[in-house]
Amino acid sequence: MPVPGITVDTILRDHEDLQLNLITGEAGLSNRINNAEINRPGLSLTGFFDFFANDRIQILGKGEWAYLNSLSEEKLNEITDKFFEFHLNCIIYTHGNEPQIPFVERAKTKGIPLFKTEIATHRFITLISQILDRALAPRTMRHGVLIEVFGIGTLLTGRSGVGKSETALELIERGHRLVADDMVEIRRLSESYLIGSCSDLLRHHMEIRGLGILNIKDLFGVGSVRDHKLIELIINLKEWEEQTSGDYERTGIEQSTEEILGVSVPYIEIPVKPGRNIPIIVETAAMNQRLRKMGKNSAKEFSNKLNTYIQQNSIETNPVKD
Repeated sequence: MPVPGITVDTILRDHEDLQLNLITGEAGLSNRINNAEINRPGLSLTGFFDFFANDRIQILGKGEWAYLNSLSEEKLNEITDKFFEFHLNCIIYTHGNEPQIPFVERAKTKGIPLFKTEIATHRFITLISQILDRALAPRTMRHGVLIEVFGIGTLLTGRSGVGKSETALELIERGHRLVADDMVEIRRLSESYLIGSCSDLLRHHMEIRGLGILNIKDLFGVGSVRDHKLIELIINLKEWEEQTSGDYERTGIEQSTEEILGVSVPYIEIPVKPGRNIPIIVETAAMNQRLRKMGKNSAKEFSNKLNTYIQQNSIETNPVKD
């Protein structure tokens, strides 16, 4: 799926901790950034533009600034002209250094946002990389309810009307926290981590048939909601089918997984029918997942004990004869 971009204006407006001061290039604030990597154009400023990563944010630290200051006026103008021949989304000077006048003039003419920040280069790159990693992470939408149960981000799935929201509501009443209801936005932040969240419009709200739209934060307090959570367990609620009841997991020795955005997430299927307390089962599944993360598998431990018992019993009933 296509990776969404982020505008330069969004970075400036939403992240005051970057301490960005716009020098010129207001016309280019709508430029989109589609690459989470950062470029320090040290080699390019010497005149070598082969493999120049112009699609990235350009960071000019102390080294680049000092080098440009060492150039003659003629050479500086020559390098500046070549540099601005490329399409650039924005340029940022760190350490509070003032951009060279030719850079300011070309940025204004080309409509390329030119910033400076008081933050040191290494620290600034760390901060902005974290922002870009989140903003440009691969993402998808899943129908379900994401809730934090005993610290485990649990995604409840299943067909419409199976009872996902009602189960989540009971879990919230028990002290667990809602992240998203109905539509869950999932982002992959690394090769093995998925973060689930909710849109700004639907955040903290839940739909319960017969009651309508509820504001969970207002009903249960600020401690009943979260804005985002790592997804560590998927529980699919499925209506009980007598003819296939023998197919449901009985031991739990081997754990199934479901792949989302290339990341495998532990997956459990829970049959739903009258008389089954689904919230308690979900709580137990979350606690069991916590144990698995700590390296403790109750099902395997029981299986090992059972095998040991069978072997010992077999020896006692069939002693080896000399």
